[in-house]
Amino acid sequence: MKELPTPTFPFHQLDLRGALWPAPVPASRSDAIAVPRAPADAAASAGIEVGWARHLDEVRAAQRLRYEVFAGEMGARLATPIPGHDIDLFDDFCEHLLVRDAASGQVIGTYRVLTPAQARRVGSTYSDIEFDLTRLRDLRERMVELGRSCVHAEHRQGGVILALWGALAGFMNRNKLDTMIGCASIPMSHHGVTRGDAAASIWRQLSATHMAPIQYQVQPRLPLPVQQLDDALEVEPPALIKGYLRLGAKVLGPPAWDPDFNSADLPMLMRIDELPARYRRHFSGR
Repeated sequence: MKELPTPTFPFHQLDLRGALWPAPVPASRSDAIAVPRAPADAAASAGIEVGWARHLDEVRAAQRLRYEVFAGEMGARLATPIPGHDIDLFDDFCEHLLVRDAASGQVIGTYRVLTPAQARRVGSTYSDIEFDLTRLRDLRERMVELGRSCVHAEHRQGGVILALWGALAGFMNRNKLDTMIGCASIPMSHHGVTRGDAAASIWRQLSATHMAPIQYQVQPRLPLPVQQLDDALEVEPPALIKGYLRLGAKVLGPPAWDPDFNSADLPMLMRIDELPARYRRHFSGR
């Protein structure tokens, strides 16, 4: 079993009430995920654990979940060296955040996180492939990329994504990082709407209410042809995008079309200093 040359963190049980906002890292445990102390029965009743992958087999479990969601549910066409796994060149450079079912040990949620140092090593972020990010150059030194977020179909009631966000908050705070970017996907078939009309309609709505300042706006390399689609539908964004918007995230520009993942991808940015005050206290400690 090959070990990954990345920082490693232990798993912790979380209760859903406290999962989103971690407590400060104790001075004597600077290597631990910052999570609140919760009563043992509350943590046990939540039934989930969150932590960072420490070995290749743990990354493989995340990649199997990604394949199940992206290829099995969304119809993505994945070129992968290992059947049944979603693997690309960025995986070896990323931290992989996992949520497990405490009873079975099954990985039921995951994010991957590309740090500024690792982005320099690999030469770009994944988002650079889909968008011209020139205008973000001044943010890159403290900017992480979030990607490949997915949750198992049987665990999409909210607790898993809260646990993931809680661990991400601790990671950002501990490493003095202040900006998160990523591509938020809208399936080409969304809420029964096909052909990308849902994505075009969501873009129309969000471009009027949640656009980033012009100095951060970017352009897709392969644009979704929104002008040729019906953008007048009243359709809600996917749950993950709605969650980002509640945290103060901004849309950076029009969606890119990702034919391999059968999705339209919106570039999104979230800065710790621009979060609503009640969230910023937890992310930044102030």
